[in-house]
Amino acid sequence: MVNAGSSSLKLSVLDGDRLCGARELPAPGAAIDPEQVAAAVDELGPVDAVGHRIVHGGERYVEAVRISADVLSGLRELVDLAPLHQAKSLAALEAVLSARPGCPAVACFDTAFHATISPGAATYALPRSWRERWGLRRFGFHGLSHAYAARRAAELLGRSLDGLRIVTCHLGAGASLAAVKSGRSVDTTMGFTPLEGLAMATRSGSVDPGLLLWLLERAELSVQQMAYALEHESGMLALAGSADMRVVIEAATADDAYAGLALEVYLHRLRAGIGAMAAAMNGLDVIVWTGGVGEHSPVIRAAAADGLGFLGLRIDHEANRTAGADRDVTADGASARALVITAREDLEIVRQVRVVLG
Repeated sequence: MVNAGSSSLKLSVLDGDRLCGARELPAPGAAIDPEQVAAAVDELGPVDAVGHRIVHGGERYVEAVRISADVLSGLRELVDLAPLHQAKSLAALEAVLSARPGCPAVACFDTAFHATISPGAATYALPRSWRERWGLRRFGFHGLSHAYAARRAAELLGRSLDGLRIVTCHLGAGASLAAVKSGRSVDTTMGFTPLEGLAMATRSGSVDPGLLLWLLERAELSVQQMAYALEHESGMLALAGSADMRVVIEAATADDAYAGLALEVYLHRLRAGIGAMAAAMNGLDVIVWTGGVGEHSPVIRAAAADGLGFLGLRIDHEANRTAGADRDVTADGASARALVITAREDLEIVRQVRVVLG
């Protein structure tokens, strides 16, 4: 599996669900060193196929696809939709293709899982000429994580995905929610870009566009400065002075006013988003907490759930406090189940590679 992150390139080899080997290479900016990649691939040994995590599939790629010259050309055309991530993913893809030229390769997309959201959920109320010319719509992201979390939730509960209404909460440095009904995404919080939705570590989440227009006129900011601030200088970092949720919680517990406000903003957006996702499915059967914060912060899970009792959600606080991987933390008598599930996008990529290659 090949996963190009914000500052590193992760290569891993899996046999079923067993991790056989992994390498992590530095990859600042969009820089990928083909020689380093080739050396790491050689160290990891022979493989039957390669799965590539690609952030953006646009409207064209709504499921995993075997990589060909035509697909590569199509992916290059999508770089403008996610310039920070897509260029690096393509550089990694090409480096691995060069290192393993005869090995079947499959592109797996973070946007594809959300291709099933309804037109009502996907469409921005913008001029038709804009939407048609530039393909403006809500795409959603973190799809590999949401897809795995929903499928794993059904497994843990011993239930079919059919009819099951799940809100998956991928809470990490980036954060998004998905409404998953019968295994299909019907709504999500991220939109045309990963900036929409929840307040995150350094991303603003949803902001009144009129406010941004007002600032562009009066604050003498360039579009590039605005984009950088929204992506890298906002969120918990802007409110509390730290992008690390553990630090924010610790400071809030010590009565730091800024950290307290940051936590209040984070939880307000989170509860509101969960309520909206449940509304998109006419109810809630299961909530899943995954991602770095979702898996490791009992404080966030408990505080969010305490405001969602009207959805039938109640957490067993002792189980929540001690929860490990893939744990049910539902309180007795609750009508909605609460699960903590380890994020395993790698296993979802393996599954999709097998489907594509038969």
